[in-house]
Amino acid sequence: MLVKDLSFEALPQLKLSDRVYQVLNLMQEHHVMDLAVTNEGKLAGLVNENTLLDVDDELLISEIPQPLRSYSVKEDEHFLKAFALATANHLSVVPVVDKENNFIGAIESGRLAGYVADFLQLQDPGALMVLEIESSQYSFAEITKIVEANDAQITQLNTRPIRERNALEVTIRINKLEVSDIVASFQRYDYFVKYYFGEELYTNELKENYENLMNYLNI
Repeated sequence: MLVKDLSFEALPQLKLSDRVYQVLNLMQEHHVMDLAVTNEGKLAGLVNENTLLDVDDELLISEIPQPLRSYSVKEDEHFLKAFALATANHLSVVPVVDKENNFIGAIESGRLAGYVADFLQLQDPGALMVLEIESSQYSFAEITKIVEANDAQITQLNTRPIRERNALEVTIRINKLEVSDIVASFQRYDYFVKYYFGEELYTNELKENYENLMNYLNI
């Protein structure tokens, strides 16, 4: 999904001639800590609430001593870049521009987090597993084969390098909740299963046996 496909916020565009107290009031009204400043339709930069709290309320935005923050994403970039930018720089708002730096709109970081959750299918039922293997031993085909041999499919897979020991952390989501058999299969193939979230088949069977026993005793 590209940035231009997202819903932009109805946030005010600041001008260099706006005064600090006016901007602070707008930030409070819209519950954000950043707002985009434009100049003749182009993005001049991003101003942060903490910067404004340290200066005279009557100053114009163009007069504040600290330069505007030059963060933005282009409308034809992937929305994950906007989320990464917001996370890395603690932005409450990400400005969006076109190729000529014309201001298109802005997206709140909270809304971006929601898009990421939808993208990763975090609301869909399924288990999550985190494996650790040597980088040289990583095989997407083998991991897929192990999962599919247990009548499941991978819906998401992400890797993260662990540089201090030349290893990879592999996070996978699968389309079923019961993970005991899959965990056992990975362990048989010498994968280190760091942790997992799902239902354990063995626990479910134990619970069912307990309930059957209690039903029998109540007869």
